[in-house]
Amino acid sequence: MKTVGTYEAKTHLAALLDEVAQGETIIITRHGHPLAVLSPYAQEPETVSVAEAVAGLRELRAKYRVNPGEIKEMIEEGRK
Repeated sequence: MKTVGTYEAKTHLAALLDEVAQGETIIITRHGHPLAVLSPYAQEPETVSVAEAVAGLRELRAKYRVNPGEIKEMIEEGRK
């Protein structure tokens, strides 16, 4: 991961964008502190049907059973 200052980023933006297009991620800093990240654009994730989502949630629910007493304890713990 490459790090550049704001002045260099402004002056060499086209070259930095070429690097990003090749998969490089670049951190832009101001006075040595990270300010922004230039990274390749991520395509939107694949969508799943409602039926697939429901099936996945049912699998999780079956895998991680919690009894009602534990749920009440978790709620009370969250209120502290």
